[in-house]
Amino acid sequence: MTSRIPRDSRLHLVRTPSPRAERRPDAERGQARGPLGGPGAVTQRRARRPAPPPPEGTPAPAELARMARAGLADAVRAARWAEKALRPAPGTARLGAADRPAPAGTTGALSDAAAERAAADLDVTVHQLRADWDAARLAGLVEVHGTAARPGWRLRAWDRDDAAVLRGWVALFDAWSLVHPAPAELPPATVAETVEAVPQLLSFLQLSAGPVPVPQLLDLLDQRVRELRTERCEIPYGPQEEPRPADGGSVDGGPADAHADADDVPLADLLDWALRALAAVDALTCADGQATLTPLGSWAVWVKLEQICVAAQSPAGNIEQSAEDMLRGCARLRPNAARAEYRAWLAARDAGSAVTELLDAARGEDALLRGLAFEALRVVGAPAEPDVRAVVDVASLRPYALLWLAEHEGTDPEDVHLVLTREESTWLWVDTAAAVADHGEAELLVRHLESAPQPTVPALLDEVRTVGHPRTVQVLVALAAAHPDPALAKAVRRAAFQVHTGGV
Repeated sequence: MTSRIPRDSRLHLVRTPSPRAERRPDAERGQARGPLGGPGAVTQRRARRPAPPPPEGTPAPAELARMARAGLADAVRAARWAEKALRPAPGTARLGAADRPAPAGTTGALSDAAAERAAADLDVTVHQLRADWDAARLAGLVEVHGTAARPGWRLRAWDRDDAAVLRGWVALFDAWSLVHPAPAELPPATVAETVEAVPQLLSFLQLSAGPVPVPQLLDLLDQRVRELRTERCEIPYGPQEEPRPADGGSVDGGPADAHADADDVPLADLLDWALRALAAVDALTCADGQATLTPLGSWAVWVKLEQICVAAQSPAGNIEQSAEDMLRGCARLRPNAARAEYRAWLAARDAGSAVTELLDAARGEDALLRGLAFEALRVVGAPAEPDVRAVVDVASLRPYALLWLAEHEGTDPEDVHLVLTREESTWLWVDTAAAVADHGEAELLVRHLESAPQPTVPALLDEVRTVGHPRTVQVLVALAAAHPDPALAKAVRRAAFQVHTGGV
């Protein structure tokens, strides 16, 4: 939350640590003092536990990465072709011929001319080329921004970084329903229910550690769909006909325009689609009426289950919490521990709903949650980009969203602050100061002056008075109360009074 601008700022007003503080034992100095990070500010340390080994028979990471590379070889070819053939200038690839944007509704898709050219160069059909391109996008091999694309960092690390390869394959695995979309004739509502039910089916396959008959998976899917409808309390509106008994079971009602009875929905067709889509990303195989997870699929499901178990054992029980409560529970953790909690919380949820929940938490009045929500969104990565772009015009979220997008697009960390105007930087400084004032110590608030975009305190106060942040007065009052310099504290109190009374 501090600026990385390399300069000798005149706002360095923090008192040097006292000799007594320097003499404190390391263990005592490391004790928690505040929720916003910084040396000695961590208030909660989680006991480290050894990482559990994967299930017996799971290949080594190098072998898993080899499998992932083999499965994504065609996607890598498409990405490397785009890197060389469609790049008009270093670092950028244009997704169309003659600067023509991608067709409406298919942002990031290759234009017809580019797809035909790529298919000819790679000696594949246009249909196969488009499938490979989509896989490259979903695996992070290509990063798309509007109608422009450039090689993703995973493509650059593909041949030397096994961890990057596995993360790319998991990203594709998470997007299985986009790789092989459901047939148009299947009811959209039950398609969504199937997508929501698949994690339970995958968990069952992983725990079974072997082939599972498809009829058994169909029974599990039917049970999960009914549970989802019960959880939503779907009650039909208006006069209803007498319910028609299902064959050997009870009747589940639902809105007439949204759902048919569970027995009337083609769950077998939905399961067949889900299995074929998961097979398309090499997560499982299906033969002789039985489904079996591949080594990659079994490993990925185990990793997600382990993340969920780790979160469930956390002191705050974050996996069961809303986004807001989860963020509060992570506020006092070290950055790495907090990111682990974010990953576990996200692993237990659909990416779309998780992003929506995080942004809702960011819209609240607590500035600390706002910053933490965008830290969690950094863990989400590319799937959060459309939602983050959608909130750029929301005043309270704009600076955070612009920084997130700049980082996502590969801007150098030292230059990322340049995407903000001076006013936006000042607004962000006040918002961060509000988080410090609410959750940190007085000394931390004084230290926050170091990150101000202005070179002097008078310049900072002049711009803070006009930035229009709703917490400006409270921040200035808290800063005046905390600062050890009487003259500076007096100037800050005067600025707070002027903002409060509407003066200049």
